[in-house]
Amino acid sequence: MARVDLDGKAIAPMTICMIGAGGFIGSHLCEKLMAETPHKVLALDVYNDKIRHLLEPESLPWAGRIQFHRINIKHDSRLEGLIKMADLTINLAAICTPADYNTRPLDTIYSNFIDALPVVKYCSENNKRLIHFSTCEVYGKTIGSFLPKDSPLRQDPAYFVLKEDASPCIFGPIEKQRWSYACAKQLIERLIYAEGAENALEFTIVRPFNWIGPRMDFIPGIDGPSEGVPRVLACFSNALLRREQLKLVDGGQSQRTFIYIKDAIEAVLLMIVGSPFPLFV
Repeated sequence: MARVDLDGKAIAPMTICMIGAGGFIGSHLCEKLMAETPHKVLALDVYNDKIRHLLEPESLPWAGRIQFHRINIKHDSRLEGLIKMADLTINLAAICTPADYNTRPLDTIYSNFIDALPVVKYCSENNKRLIHFSTCEVYGKTIGSFLPKDSPLRQDPAYFVLKEDASPCIFGPIEKQRWSYACAKQLIERLIYAEGAENALEFTIVRPFNWIGPRMDFIPGIDGPSEGVPRVLACFSNALLRREQLKLVDGGQSQRTFIYIKDAIEAVLLMIVGSPFPLFV
């Protein structure tokens, strides 16, 4: 059955410029758009391995509705033209592997802030709606994480809750380059918000909390580089395959929230078909 919008009406076809379409989230989102909507996708990325099954052969039901453009947005003059061609731009491009934050802080900052600047600029100047993917890390640390271990305040859950409009933003010191990712992401968020306030940019900002699923990560030496350090679930799987002990963060005291990619993509699709308005998700 064909999907409808939030008002129960048939979805009007649109053209979506998806930057980072060849990645983990982008590949699943492309699949969803091709299978369940009439939309056309201009898929921008430097690699297309994860969406090749959507591009070939030409006999696929959605043939002609997805076009791959091999582009590095750092230095490609075609970017503005492709954004102009679209009704909506979705920016997924980022360095978002924790292992890189300490070892490649400059690349991390450039990828998540500097490289996103022209995307925001072109969307604002051409009156194009933007869905920008940020991160839950922009919330920083909770007040509770800084309390002494013997403090009675640690028993109060209020000190471990983050509230969008009230919680202070607590990051680590400058020398802790692990925070370069969160800082870069928060700064581009502030720029997007300012463009909305001053120049009426229509935007939605998405802050994923550990989306997991197929094509997310790699097992070192099996389907990825031997020297690489994947994310936590892939690290666990790698240890299990090699019969090694699991490496726990903070001795197992650290907690995470995980969301399966299919559930997360369903939410993104609702953002796309819903009415555009400034929103943090």
